[in-house]
Amino acid sequence: MPFRIVQSKQNSRVKELRRALANPSREKGGLAGIEGPNLLIEAVRAGLRIHCVFATEGNEEWLERQAFSTETEVLIVPQEVLRTALTTETPQPIAALVEPFDWIWRDILEGGVDGEDKTEPLVLVLAGLQDPGNVGTILRSAEAFGATGVISLPGTVSAWNPKSVRASAGSVLRIPLIEANPENAVAYLRESGIEVLVTTAVAGLSADRARLSDPVAFLIGNEGNGVPEGIAALADGAITIPCPGPVESLNAAIAASVLLYEASRQRSTQISDAANPQREVR
Repeated sequence: MPFRIVQSKQNSRVKELRRALANPSREKGGLAGIEGPNLLIEAVRAGLRIHCVFATEGNEEWLERQAFSTETEVLIVPQEVLRTALTTETPQPIAALVEPFDWIWRDILEGGVDGEDKTEPLVLVLAGLQDPGNVGTILRSAEAFGATGVISLPGTVSAWNPKSVRASAGSVLRIPLIEANPENAVAYLRESGIEVLVTTAVAGLSADRARLSDPVAFLIGNEGNGVPEGIAALADGAITIPCPGPVESLNAAIAASVLLYEASRQRSTQISDAANPQREVR
């Protein structure tokens, strides 16, 4: 694998990495920056196109063991040069510019496959979330519990924010994710037979009583203000997580994760019951 040695922080590729990490809101076809060897390995496994890899001196042997495409440019840079582009307090020795998948509505709306069974769409709609850690955690939970995709509405922090990417533990590389305005998003979901439920701390249908094995989308709101009234009014109904403890509401990422788990539980139970219709209930 050929390496190219770069000594200047003014190198065009280093500047491109710096911009990608500092301004992660990417246009269609734009590149995203990722930091750390683990995320780079996940990007390769996910099948993303790796445009450029940056590594500090001493990592040549590690680089040789990776299955990079022959089109991938690999740069060896001094630690102090790479540090000028990265965002972490303890800079990683590896970074990369990658080309994320350009997901489309069909990727989200057609559902997924669980073994031999086709799963119904399970979608998260993020309305104005500002904490990148919450967004990353939601993406991780979405992948863990079988969500078919995530829709990011205007005002939501970029999923490619370095903190979001790290919190997602690689899920941002794999789960279908698109941006849309509220009206279009709800219209597409409704036309596809997907019920849109807005999350609320009180007065909604209890999550354990809702039919979450059917096609469903959860509207998740801002950490402090919840879902804006204008967007909440577009929903088909409201859903609440019953909390017996003395708390007013749950963190956005925790609420999304609980709802995803409940949907996953109901769907697993439905599949199990369908596979064993004569199962004795005790």
